[in-house]
Amino acid sequence: MLSHNRLKHATLWGVLLLLSACGREAEQTKALPDAPIYTLVFLDKTQSVNVNKNFVNEKYRQALTEIVEQNMRNKGDKLEVYFIHENTSKARALSLTVRSEKEGIEYANATDREAIETNFQLALQREKGIFLRQALTKLNQQNTGGSNQWTDVWGSLPVIAKAAESGAEVRVYYFSDMIESMRGADRRDFHQSPPITDAVAEQYAQADAKKLEQNAIGSPQVTIVSPFEPTASTKENNPHVAHYWQILFQELGGVSVEEL
Repeated sequence: MLSHNRLKHATLWGVLLLLSACGREAEQTKALPDAPIYTLVFLDKTQSVNVNKNFVNEKYRQALTEIVEQNMRNKGDKLEVYFIHENTSKARALSLTVRSEKEGIEYANATDREAIETNFQLALQREKGIFLRQALTKLNQQNTGGSNQWTDVWGSLPVIAKAAESGAEVRVYYFSDMIESMRGADRRDFHQSPPITDAVAEQYAQADAKKLEQNAIGSPQVTIVSPFEPTASTKENNPHVAHYWQILFQELGGVSVEEL
């Protein structure tokens, strides 16, 4: 009888320990913060994109404003700006990280929670304002050097791959016409040999993906903010170039590309 009681107590104690462990696990899971957002903005600084045009400047300013507002939300969220030109992968122009932090609110009463949230939002909005001003300064910065003759969009891929290593949620924005234009037998120059059909674009993209597959880009969110007006001709805004990038990103990471 004694051993039976001991067995019951041991079983009960085991169940209690298990429930306690599960409770701690649930608390830890609940407390885990969202992965930080790693935003990469690539600004085209080549001759084919003119940010001084009213339409382009207004569209790009609005897009940058929305990016900063939506993506810079918590401590650790990062914004990096690169220039697209002859040497894109080495052209980092800006690197900013959110420092504002919300104090712990787990044990705060309703009034204190409201005050904590208000203080956090005020600090965050101040940071966002600083980030946006710096990003807009980079948007309007002119590139008068020789690097503006060539467009190395491929050079963004190792940058994306590096960001993917961080474990953050990577969001990529190209402010560009995406006209890859580089010298060399193993490179593309869409000014000289643009894809003239979707089939050709797919052929180009699939061949290039094999050359670029060493860039483990993960599964980023990719958005192209084009400089073209809605009335632009297909000669100016070649739809097969956009198709090329859609296929290339699908081949490299199963990523779909949004166009604005």
